[in-house]
Amino acid sequence: MTEFKIKPEYVLTDEQSLRSLFQATHALAIQKMQTSLDTHAQEFIRRSPFLCIGTHNPEGKADVSPRGDPNGFVQILDKHHLAIPDRPGNNRLDSLVNILANPSVGLLFIIPGFDDTLRVNGQASLVTDPEILERMSVNDRTPKLAIVVRVSEVFLHCAKAFRRSQLWNPDGFQDRTEMPSLAKIILDQTTGAPSDADQMRKIDDELEEDYRKTLY
Repeated sequence: MTEFKIKPEYVLTDEQSLRSLFQATHALAIQKMQTSLDTHAQEFIRRSPFLCIGTHNPEGKADVSPRGDPNGFVQILDKHHLAIPDRPGNNRLDSLVNILANPSVGLLFIIPGFDDTLRVNGQASLVTDPEILERMSVNDRTPKLAIVVRVSEVFLHCAKAFRRSQLWNPDGFQDRTEMPSLAKIILDQTTGAPSDADQMRKIDDELEEDYRKTLY
C-alpha cells in the first residue's frame, strides 16, 4: 500500500477557517452543557454498563480505554463526583499512568439500545479508599483502586452517529469468525501464530478460560 500524504493546501490550521465550513452552533447545543450531574445524567449513568475513558499524557499522546461492568457499575458519589472501578486487565495501566501525569479525562457513557450518549469531562484521581472500593465489589472481588472524577462538564450527545451506523440494528451485525481470533491477531503481530489449526484452537480456548477465571 502506497504511503498516504496529506496535501498541505487542504489542511485547516486555525479556528476561523474551521468554523467557516459550518453553520453557527445552535443555542441549545451550547446551553445544554451542565457543570454537575443532574437527575437525568445520574439516571443515565446508573443504566450504563459501558463507557470509554479518554486520557492523555503531558506530551499530548492520547489514549481511549473501554470500561464495562453490570448496569450501574459507576458509583455516583455526589452531583460533582463519580467513581469508576478498575477491574483486572492486561496491566499496561495506560489510562492510569496518564491520569497521574495529567488528570483531565473525558468519559462517554453508552446504554445498549439508546442512540444518545452522555459525555462527562473532568479531573480524575486514583483512589484506594476502602469505603468506595467495597461498594464496587462483584462476586466478592474488590477492585484495587477507583478512578474518581470531579465533574466539570456534562451533556447528552445527539443520536446521529448511532443512527447513521445502525449500531444496535441486528441486521448490521457482522460475523466475528470472518476475522481471525484476538489471540491469532496478536500473535501474528508479535511472535507469529502457529500454522497448525488445532494448536491455534487450543490457544483460543486458553484465552477463553482465562476470561472465565479472571474477569473479576
